[in-house]
Amino acid sequence: MASILIVDDELSLREFLEILLRKQGHDVATAADVPAALRRISEGDLDLVITDLKLGEGSGLTVLEEVRDRSPGTEVVVMTAFATTETAIRALQLGAYDYVLKPFKVDELRLTLEKALERRSLVQENRVLRHRVGATASGVPTLIGAGPAMAEVRALVEKVAPASSTVLVTGESGSGKEVVARSIHARGPRRDRPFVAINCGAIPEGLIESELFGHERGSFTGAADRRTGLFEVAGSGTLFLDEVGELPPAVQVKLLRAVQERRIRRVGGTVDLPFAARIVAATNRDLQRDVAEGRFREDLFYRLNVIQIRVPPLREHREDIPALLDHFLARFAVEAGRGAVRLAPDARQRLCEYDYPGNVRELANVLERAVTLADGAEIRAADLPPAVARLAAAAEPATPAVLPAGGIDLQAHLDAIERRLLDQALERSGGVKTAAAQLLRITFRSLRYRLAKFGIGDR
Repeated sequence: MASILIVDDELSLREFLEILLRKQGHDVATAADVPAALRRISEGDLDLVITDLKLGEGSGLTVLEEVRDRSPGTEVVVMTAFATTETAIRALQLGAYDYVLKPFKVDELRLTLEKALERRSLVQENRVLRHRVGATASGVPTLIGAGPAMAEVRALVEKVAPASSTVLVTGESGSGKEVVARSIHARGPRRDRPFVAINCGAIPEGLIESELFGHERGSFTGAADRRTGLFEVAGSGTLFLDEVGELPPAVQVKLLRAVQERRIRRVGGTVDLPFAARIVAATNRDLQRDVAEGRFREDLFYRLNVIQIRVPPLREHREDIPALLDHFLARFAVEAGRGAVRLAPDARQRLCEYDYPGNVRELANVLERAVTLADGAEIRAADLPPAVARLAAAAEPATPAVLPAGGIDLQAHLDAIERRLLDQALERSGGVKTAAAQLLRITFRSLRYRLAKFGIGDR
Protein backbone atom coordinates (compact mmCIF):
# COMPACT_ATOMS: atom_id res chain seq x y z
CA MET A 1 0.00 0.00 0.00
CA ALA A 2 1.29 3.44 -0.93
CA SER A 3 0.49 6.92 0.35
CA ILE A 4 -0.72 9.06 -2.59
CA LEU A 5 -1.76 12.71 -2.93
CA ILE A 6 -4.04 13.81 -5.83
CA VAL A 7 -3.94 17.51 -6.71
CA ASP A 8 -6.54 18.78 -9.20
CA ASP A 9 -9.08 21.62 -9.22
CA GLU A 10 -11.65 19.42 -10.97
CA LEU A 11 -13.78 17.67 -8.33
CA SER A 12 -15.03 14.87 -10.57
CA LEU A 13 -11.48 13.90 -11.59
CA ARG A 14 -10.28 13.94 -7.97
CA GLU A 15 -13.13 11.69 -6.91
CA PHE A 16 -12.57 9.30 -9.84
CA LEU A 17 -8.86 8.92 -9.11
CA GLU A 18 -9.48 8.57 -5.37
CA ILE A 19 -11.94 5.70 -5.90
CA LEU A 20 -9.64 4.03 -8.44
CA LEU A 21 -6.60 4.13 -6.16
CA ARG A 22 -8.44 3.19 -2.97
CA LYS A 23 -9.74 0.07 -4.71
CA GLN A 24 -6.10 -0.88 -5.25
CA GLY A 25 -5.49 -0.61 -1.54
CA HIS A 26 -3.68 2.74 -1.45
CA ASP A 27 -4.00 5.46 1.18
CA VAL A 28 -5.26 8.50 -0.78
CA ALA A 29 -5.48 12.20 0.07
CA THR A 30 -6.75 14.97 -2.23
CA ALA A 31 -6.18 18.71 -2.65
CA ALA A 32 -8.05 21.18 -4.87
CA ASP A 33 -5.39 23.91 -5.04
CA VAL A 34 -1.73 24.65 -4.40
CA PRO A 35 -2.03 25.84 -0.75
CA ALA A 36 -3.90 22.68 0.25
CA ALA A 37 -1.36 20.54 -1.57
CA LEU A 38 1.56 22.26 0.14
CA ARG A 39 0.00 21.71 3.56
CA ARG A 40 -0.30 17.96 2.91
CA ILE A 41 3.20 17.73 1.48
CA SER A 42 4.61 19.44 4.59
CA GLU A 43 3.25 16.54 6.66
CA GLY A 44 5.56 14.12 4.82
CA ASP A 45 5.20 10.33 4.31
CA LEU A 46 4.10 10.51 0.68
CA ASP A 47 5.13 7.90 -1.89
CA LEU A 48 3.50 9.51 -4.92
CA VAL A 49 1.96 12.85 -5.91
CA ILE A 50 -0.34 13.14 -8.95
CA THR A 51 -0.88 16.76 -9.94
CA ASP A 52 -2.39 18.67 -12.81
CA LEU A 53 -0.16 21.35 -14.29
CA LYS A 54 -3.00 23.90 -14.31
CA LEU A 55 -4.53 24.50 -10.89
CA GLY A 56 -6.75 27.55 -11.18
CA GLU A 57 -4.57 30.52 -10.20
CA GLY A 58 -1.69 28.22 -9.29
CA SER A 59 0.64 25.79 -11.05
CA GLY A 60 1.50 22.15 -10.62
CA LEU A 61 5.14 23.14 -11.00
CA THR A 62 4.93 24.79 -7.58
CA VAL A 63 3.71 21.49 -6.16
CA LEU A 64 6.51 19.63 -7.91
CA GLU A 65 9.19 22.01 -6.62
CA GLU A 66 7.87 21.67 -3.06
CA VAL A 67 8.03 17.89 -3.30
CA ARG A 68 11.61 18.04 -4.61
CA ASP A 69 12.63 20.32 -1.72
CA ARG A 70 10.83 18.56 1.11
CA SER A 71 10.73 14.91 0.01
CA PRO A 72 13.20 14.10 -2.81
CA GLY A 73 12.30 10.39 -2.67
CA THR A 74 8.62 11.02 -3.48
CA GLU A 75 7.72 10.37 -7.12
CA VAL A 76 5.59 12.89 -9.04
CA VAL A 77 3.38 12.26 -12.07
CA VAL A 78 1.92 15.32 -13.78
CA MET A 79 -1.28 15.53 -15.82
CA THR A 80 -1.62 17.84 -18.78
CA ALA A 81 -3.83 18.36 -21.81
CA PHE A 82 -0.85 19.57 -23.88
CA ALA A 83 2.13 17.22 -24.25
CA THR A 84 4.37 19.69 -26.03
CA THR A 85 3.95 22.73 -23.81
CA GLU A 86 6.99 24.19 -22.14
CA THR A 87 5.46 23.49 -18.73
CA ALA A 88 5.30 19.74 -19.40
CA ILE A 89 8.96 19.72 -20.43
CA ARG A 90 9.83 21.90 -17.44
CA ALA A 91 8.10 19.40 -15.15
CA LEU A 92 10.33 16.59 -16.40
CA GLN A 93 13.36 18.81 -16.01
CA LEU A 94 12.43 19.50 -12.41
CA GLY A 95 12.29 15.78 -11.68
CA ALA A 96 8.78 14.54 -12.45
CA TYR A 97 8.73 10.80 -13.13
CA ASP A 98 6.42 11.13 -16.16
CA TYR A 99 3.37 12.91 -17.52
CA VAL A 100 -0.02 11.62 -18.71
CA LEU A 101 -2.23 13.25 -21.31
CA LYS A 102 -5.80 14.26 -20.56
CA PRO A 103 -8.13 12.66 -21.35
CA PHE A 104 -6.26 9.47 -20.46
CA LYS A 105 -7.06 5.78 -20.64
CA VAL A 106 -7.41 4.14 -17.25
CA ASP A 107 -5.05 1.28 -18.12
CA GLU A 108 -2.33 3.66 -19.30
CA LEU A 109 -2.66 5.78 -16.16
CA ARG A 110 -2.59 2.71 -13.92
CA LEU A 111 0.58 1.43 -15.62
CA THR A 112 2.35 4.79 -15.28
CA LEU A 113 1.48 5.00 -11.59
CA GLU A 114 2.59 1.42 -10.98
CA LYS A 115 5.97 2.12 -12.60
CA ALA A 116 6.40 5.30 -10.59
CA LEU A 117 5.71 3.43 -7.34
CA GLU A 118 8.02 0.63 -8.45
CA ARG A 119 10.87 3.10 -8.92
CA ARG A 120 10.12 4.63 -5.51
CA SER A 121 10.39 1.14 -4.00
CA LEU A 122 13.64 0.35 -5.84
CA VAL A 123 15.25 3.61 -4.72
CA GLN A 124 14.37 2.88 -1.10
CA GLU A 125 15.68 -0.68 -1.44
CA ASN A 126 18.95 0.56 -2.95
CA ARG A 127 19.47 2.95 -0.07
CA VAL A 128 18.98 0.12 2.42
CA LEU A 129 21.38 -2.12 0.51
CA ARG A 130 24.03 0.60 0.42
CA HIS A 131 23.93 0.73 4.22
CA ARG A 132 24.05 -3.06 4.55
CA VAL A 133 26.68 -4.08 2.04
CA GLY A 134 28.62 -0.93 1.19
CA ALA A 135 32.21 -1.53 0.21
CA THR A 136 33.28 0.43 3.27
CA ALA A 137 31.56 1.51 6.44
CA SER A 138 30.50 4.70 4.68
CA GLY A 139 29.24 2.88 1.59
CA VAL A 140 31.95 4.43 -0.61
CA PRO A 141 33.61 1.94 -2.99
CA THR A 142 37.23 1.26 -2.13
CA LEU A 143 40.04 1.55 -4.66
CA ILE A 144 42.44 -0.97 -3.18
CA GLY A 145 46.18 -0.54 -3.55
CA ALA A 146 48.97 1.44 -1.93
CA GLY A 147 51.29 1.46 -4.94
CA PRO A 148 51.97 4.49 -7.16
CA ALA A 149 49.74 3.30 -10.02
CA MET A 150 46.57 3.13 -7.92
CA ALA A 151 47.54 6.25 -5.99
CA GLU A 152 47.41 8.15 -9.28
CA VAL A 153 43.96 6.74 -10.07
CA ARG A 154 42.67 7.71 -6.61
CA ALA A 155 44.02 11.25 -6.99
CA LEU A 156 42.19 11.68 -10.31
CA VAL A 157 38.95 10.31 -8.87
CA GLU A 158 39.09 12.79 -5.99
CA LYS A 159 39.65 15.68 -8.43
CA VAL A 160 36.86 14.86 -10.89
CA ALA A 161 34.21 13.63 -8.41
CA PRO A 162 32.88 17.10 -7.41
CA ALA A 163 32.54 18.24 -11.05
CA SER A 164 29.91 17.32 -13.64
CA SER A 165 32.31 16.77 -16.55
CA THR A 166 32.01 13.63 -18.65
CA VAL A 167 34.64 11.03 -17.76
CA LEU A 168 36.07 8.22 -19.91
CA VAL A 169 37.53 5.32 -17.93
CA THR A 170 39.87 3.11 -19.94
CA GLY A 171 41.57 -0.17 -19.14
CA GLU A 172 41.63 -3.89 -19.81
CA SER A 173 38.67 -6.13 -19.00
CA GLY A 174 38.54 -6.96 -15.32
CA SER A 175 40.83 -4.13 -14.24
CA GLY A 176 38.17 -2.35 -12.15
CA LYS A 177 36.67 0.33 -14.42
CA GLU A 178 33.21 0.11 -12.85
CA VAL A 179 34.69 0.44 -9.36
CA VAL A 180 36.32 3.68 -10.52
CA ALA A 181 33.00 4.90 -11.97
CA ARG A 182 31.15 4.09 -8.76
CA SER A 183 33.87 5.82 -6.74
CA ILE A 184 33.43 8.99 -8.80
CA HIS A 185 29.68 8.88 -8.15
CA ALA A 186 29.99 8.09 -4.43
CA ARG A 187 32.47 10.88 -3.76
CA GLY A 188 30.53 13.61 -5.57
CA PRO A 189 27.39 15.65 -4.90
CA ARG A 190 25.23 13.05 -6.72
CA ARG A 191 26.00 10.31 -4.20
CA ASP A 192 22.40 10.09 -2.94
CA ARG A 193 20.94 9.89 -6.45
CA PRO A 194 20.77 6.87 -8.76
CA PHE A 195 23.83 5.20 -10.25
CA VAL A 196 22.56 3.45 -13.38
CA ALA A 197 24.92 1.12 -15.27
CA ILE A 198 24.51 -0.53 -18.65
CA ASN A 199 26.92 -2.80 -20.52
CA CYS A 200 26.61 -1.52 -24.08
CA GLY A 201 28.13 -4.69 -25.47
CA ALA A 202 25.67 -7.01 -23.73
CA ILE A 203 22.44 -5.57 -25.21
CA PRO A 204 21.33 -6.73 -28.70
CA GLU A 205 21.79 -4.06 -31.37
CA GLY A 206 18.06 -3.84 -32.00
CA LEU A 207 17.28 -3.07 -28.35
CA ILE A 208 20.11 -0.81 -27.20
CA GLU A 209 18.50 2.42 -28.48
CA SER A 210 15.26 1.72 -26.64
CA GLU A 211 17.19 0.69 -23.51
CA LEU A 212 19.08 3.99 -23.44
CA PHE A 213 16.47 6.47 -24.65
CA GLY A 214 13.14 4.69 -24.09
CA HIS A 215 10.31 4.37 -26.58
CA GLU A 216 6.72 5.42 -27.10
CA ARG A 217 3.84 3.01 -27.33
CA GLY A 218 3.46 1.60 -30.86
CA SER A 219 6.83 2.95 -32.04
CA PHE A 220 7.80 -0.52 -33.27
CA THR A 221 6.46 -4.07 -33.28
CA GLY A 222 6.14 -5.26 -29.70
CA ALA A 223 6.13 -1.78 -28.15
CA ALA A 224 2.84 -2.27 -26.34
CA ASP A 225 3.58 0.40 -23.72
CA ARG A 226 5.72 3.46 -23.25
CA ARG A 227 9.17 2.60 -21.86
CA THR A 228 11.37 4.95 -19.86
CA GLY A 229 15.02 4.84 -20.98
CA LEU A 230 18.03 4.73 -18.70
CA PHE A 231 18.86 8.39 -19.34
CA GLU A 232 15.56 9.23 -17.63
CA VAL A 233 15.89 6.55 -14.96
CA ALA A 234 19.25 7.99 -13.92
CA GLY A 235 17.54 11.30 -13.14
CA SER A 236 20.16 13.72 -11.82
CA GLY A 237 22.46 10.88 -10.77
CA THR A 238 25.12 9.12 -12.86
CA LEU A 239 24.69 7.08 -16.05
CA PHE A 240 27.56 4.61 -16.52
CA LEU A 241 28.01 3.46 -20.13
CA ASP A 242 30.25 0.42 -19.82
CA GLU A 243 32.01 -0.84 -22.98
CA VAL A 244 30.80 2.21 -24.90
CA GLY A 245 33.07 1.26 -27.78
CA GLU A 246 30.67 -1.57 -28.67
CA LEU A 247 27.80 0.77 -29.60
CA PRO A 248 26.60 0.42 -33.22
CA PRO A 249 27.07 3.48 -35.49
CA ALA A 250 23.39 4.50 -35.49
CA VAL A 251 23.28 4.64 -31.70
CA GLN A 252 26.59 6.52 -31.61
CA VAL A 253 24.86 9.30 -33.58
CA LYS A 254 22.00 9.53 -31.06
CA LEU A 255 24.39 9.39 -28.11
CA LEU A 256 26.44 12.23 -29.62
CA ARG A 257 23.32 14.38 -29.94
CA ALA A 258 22.31 13.60 -26.36
CA VAL A 259 25.72 14.48 -24.95
CA GLN A 260 25.94 17.70 -26.98
CA GLU A 261 22.44 19.01 -26.32
CA ARG A 262 21.71 17.39 -22.95
CA ARG A 263 18.39 16.21 -24.41
CA ILE A 264 17.05 12.88 -25.56
CA ARG A 265 14.11 11.74 -27.64
CA ARG A 266 12.37 8.42 -27.08
CA VAL A 267 12.13 6.05 -30.03
CA GLY A 268 8.98 7.06 -31.88
CA GLY A 269 8.67 10.25 -29.84
CA THR A 270 8.29 13.85 -30.97
CA VAL A 271 9.30 15.65 -27.76
CA ASP A 272 12.89 16.37 -26.71
CA LEU A 273 13.33 15.59 -23.02
CA PRO A 274 16.10 17.20 -20.97
CA PHE A 275 18.23 15.01 -18.73
CA ALA A 276 20.47 15.97 -15.83
CA ALA A 277 22.56 12.82 -15.32
CA ARG A 278 26.34 12.87 -15.36
CA ILE A 279 27.83 10.53 -17.97
CA VAL A 280 30.74 8.26 -17.15
CA ALA A 281 31.78 5.95 -19.99
CA ALA A 282 34.24 3.06 -19.99
CA THR A 283 35.94 0.94 -22.62
CA ASN A 284 38.57 -1.77 -22.95
CA ARG A 285 39.15 -0.82 -26.59
CA ASP A 286 41.63 1.62 -28.07
CA LEU A 287 39.04 4.17 -29.17
CA GLN A 288 41.58 6.37 -30.90
CA ARG A 289 42.53 3.44 -33.12
CA ASP A 290 38.84 2.69 -33.68
CA VAL A 291 38.35 6.32 -34.74
CA ALA A 292 41.25 6.08 -37.19
CA GLU A 293 39.82 2.86 -38.62
CA GLY A 294 36.26 4.24 -38.89
CA ARG A 295 34.64 2.10 -36.20
CA PHE A 296 33.94 4.90 -33.74
CA ARG A 297 32.86 8.50 -34.35
CA GLU A 298 35.63 11.00 -33.78
CA ASP A 299 33.24 13.72 -32.56
CA LEU A 300 31.69 11.34 -30.02
CA PHE A 301 35.13 10.27 -28.80
CA TYR A 302 36.09 13.86 -28.01
CA ARG A 303 32.73 14.48 -26.30
CA LEU A 304 33.27 11.49 -24.02
CA ASN A 305 37.00 11.95 -23.51
CA VAL A 306 36.75 15.23 -21.58
CA ILE A 307 38.63 13.66 -18.65
CA GLN A 308 40.28 10.27 -19.05
CA ILE A 309 41.21 7.93 -16.21
CA ARG A 310 43.31 4.91 -17.16
CA VAL A 311 42.98 1.93 -14.83
CA PRO A 312 46.23 -0.07 -14.97
CA PRO A 313 46.19 -3.86 -15.48
CA LEU A 314 47.10 -5.86 -12.39
CA ARG A 315 50.52 -6.77 -13.82
CA GLU A 316 51.44 -3.07 -13.57
CA HIS A 317 50.71 -2.90 -9.83
CA ARG A 318 51.58 -6.34 -8.55
CA GLU A 319 52.57 -4.79 -5.22
CA ASP A 320 48.83 -4.48 -4.50
CA ILE A 321 48.11 -8.22 -4.88
CA PRO A 322 48.52 -9.03 -1.13
CA ALA A 323 46.02 -6.31 -0.16
CA LEU A 324 43.57 -7.48 -2.84
CA LEU A 325 43.87 -11.07 -1.60
CA ASP A 326 43.04 -10.03 1.96
CA HIS A 327 40.11 -7.88 0.80
CA PHE A 328 38.44 -10.56 -1.32
CA LEU A 329 39.19 -13.31 1.19
CA ALA A 330 37.30 -11.44 3.91
CA ARG A 331 34.46 -10.51 1.55
CA PHE A 332 33.83 -14.02 0.22
CA ALA A 333 34.10 -15.58 3.65
CA VAL A 334 31.26 -13.31 4.82
CA GLU A 335 29.18 -13.98 1.70
CA ALA A 336 29.65 -17.73 2.15
CA GLY A 337 28.53 -17.50 5.78
CA ARG A 338 31.84 -18.81 7.06
CA GLY A 339 34.09 -17.65 9.86
CA ALA A 340 37.56 -16.30 9.35
CA VAL A 341 39.40 -17.94 6.44
CA ARG A 342 43.16 -17.69 5.99
CA LEU A 343 45.64 -18.48 3.25
CA ALA A 344 48.31 -21.09 3.88
CA PRO A 345 51.83 -19.80 3.07
CA ASP A 346 52.14 -21.96 -0.06
CA ALA A 347 48.75 -20.78 -1.33
CA ARG A 348 49.58 -17.12 -0.72
CA GLN A 349 52.91 -17.52 -2.51
CA ARG A 350 51.26 -19.03 -5.57
CA LEU A 351 48.59 -16.35 -5.64
CA CYS A 352 51.17 -13.58 -5.43
CA GLU A 353 53.25 -15.07 -8.26
CA TYR A 354 50.40 -15.71 -10.73
CA ASP A 355 50.11 -13.26 -13.66
CA TYR A 356 46.28 -12.81 -13.72
CA PRO A 357 45.59 -12.17 -17.41
CA GLY A 358 41.98 -11.48 -16.35
CA ASN A 359 43.18 -8.82 -13.89
CA VAL A 360 41.40 -8.08 -10.61
CA ARG A 361 38.24 -9.87 -11.75
CA GLU A 362 40.21 -13.10 -12.22
CA LEU A 363 41.84 -12.69 -8.81
CA ALA A 364 38.41 -12.28 -7.23
CA ASN A 365 37.08 -15.36 -9.05
CA VAL A 366 40.07 -17.44 -7.90
CA LEU A 367 39.50 -16.40 -4.27
CA GLU A 368 35.75 -17.06 -4.45
CA ARG A 369 36.40 -20.56 -5.82
CA ALA A 370 39.00 -21.24 -3.14
CA VAL A 371 36.73 -20.12 -0.29
CA THR A 372 33.93 -22.31 -1.65
CA LEU A 373 36.07 -25.44 -2.07
CA ALA A 374 38.24 -25.21 1.05
CA ASP A 375 37.34 -27.86 3.64
CA GLY A 376 38.49 -25.94 6.68
CA ALA A 377 39.48 -22.47 7.76
CA GLU A 378 42.73 -22.59 5.78
CA ILE A 379 43.01 -22.39 2.00
CA ARG A 380 45.84 -24.56 0.72
CA ALA A 381 47.57 -24.60 -2.63
CA ALA A 382 45.50 -27.68 -3.51
CA ASP A 383 42.33 -25.54 -3.27
CA LEU A 384 43.55 -23.20 -6.03
CA PRO A 385 42.78 -23.61 -9.74
CA PRO A 386 45.27 -25.95 -11.47
CA ALA A 387 46.62 -23.18 -13.70
CA VAL A 388 47.68 -21.14 -10.67
CA ALA A 389 49.36 -24.08 -8.92
CA ARG A 390 51.12 -25.32 -12.07
CA LEU A 391 52.57 -21.93 -12.97
CA ALA A 392 53.98 -21.31 -9.51
CA ALA A 393 55.36 -24.82 -9.21
CA ALA A 394 57.16 -24.44 -12.55
CA ALA A 395 58.74 -21.20 -11.32
CA GLU A 396 60.28 -22.81 -8.24
CA PRO A 397 64.08 -23.05 -8.52
CA ALA A 398 65.45 -26.49 -9.18
CA THR A 399 67.53 -28.05 -6.38
CA PRO A 400 69.63 -31.17 -6.66
CA ALA A 401 67.71 -34.23 -5.51
CA VAL A 402 70.95 -36.13 -4.82
CA LEU A 403 74.24 -34.79 -3.55
CA PRO A 404 76.78 -35.01 -6.41
CA ALA A 405 79.66 -37.47 -5.91
CA GLY A 406 82.20 -34.67 -5.87
CA GLY A 407 80.17 -32.64 -3.34
CA ILE A 408 78.67 -29.17 -3.73
CA ASP A 409 79.43 -25.66 -2.61
CA LEU A 410 76.25 -25.30 -0.56
CA GLN A 411 76.68 -21.61 0.23
CA ALA A 412 77.31 -20.69 -3.40
CA HIS A 413 74.26 -22.69 -4.46
CA LEU A 414 72.05 -21.02 -1.84
CA ASP A 415 73.42 -17.59 -2.74
CA ALA A 416 72.56 -18.16 -6.41
CA ILE A 417 68.99 -19.12 -5.50
CA GLU A 418 68.65 -16.14 -3.16
CA ARG A 419 69.99 -13.69 -5.74
CA ARG A 420 67.65 -15.03 -8.41
CA LEU A 421 64.64 -14.64 -6.12
CA LEU A 422 65.66 -11.10 -5.16
CA ASP A 423 65.91 -10.14 -8.84
CA GLN A 424 62.49 -11.67 -9.57
CA ALA A 425 60.87 -9.91 -6.61
CA LEU A 426 62.22 -6.51 -7.65
CA GLU A 427 61.13 -7.07 -11.24
CA ARG A 428 57.59 -8.10 -10.29
CA SER A 429 57.20 -5.22 -7.84
CA GLY A 430 58.41 -2.67 -10.39
CA GLY A 431 61.41 -1.87 -8.22
CA VAL A 432 59.29 -0.98 -5.16
CA LYS A 433 61.31 -2.45 -2.29
CA THR A 434 58.50 -2.61 0.25
CA ALA A 435 56.44 -4.64 -2.20
CA ALA A 436 59.43 -6.87 -3.01
CA ALA A 437 59.89 -7.55 0.72
CA GLN A 438 56.22 -8.57 0.95
CA LEU A 439 56.63 -10.99 -1.94
CA LEU A 440 59.62 -12.60 -0.23
CA ARG A 441 57.93 -12.63 3.22
CA ILE A 442 60.83 -10.76 4.81
CA THR A 443 61.14 -7.39 6.52
CA PHE A 444 62.18 -4.29 4.65
CA ARG A 445 65.36 -4.13 6.75
CA SER A 446 66.20 -7.74 5.82
CA LEU A 447 65.67 -6.94 2.14
CA ARG A 448 68.04 -3.99 2.32
CA TYR A 449 70.69 -6.17 3.96
CA ARG A 450 70.40 -8.85 1.26
CA LEU A 451 70.51 -6.33 -1.59
CA ALA A 452 73.69 -4.85 -0.13
CA LYS A 453 75.12 -8.35 0.36
CA PHE A 454 74.88 -9.12 -3.37
CA GLY A 455 75.72 -5.59 -4.50
CA ILE A 456 72.42 -5.22 -6.27
CA GLY A 457 72.17 -1.59 -5.19
CA ASP A 458 69.25 0.80 -5.65
CA ARG A 459 66.58 -0.06 -8.18
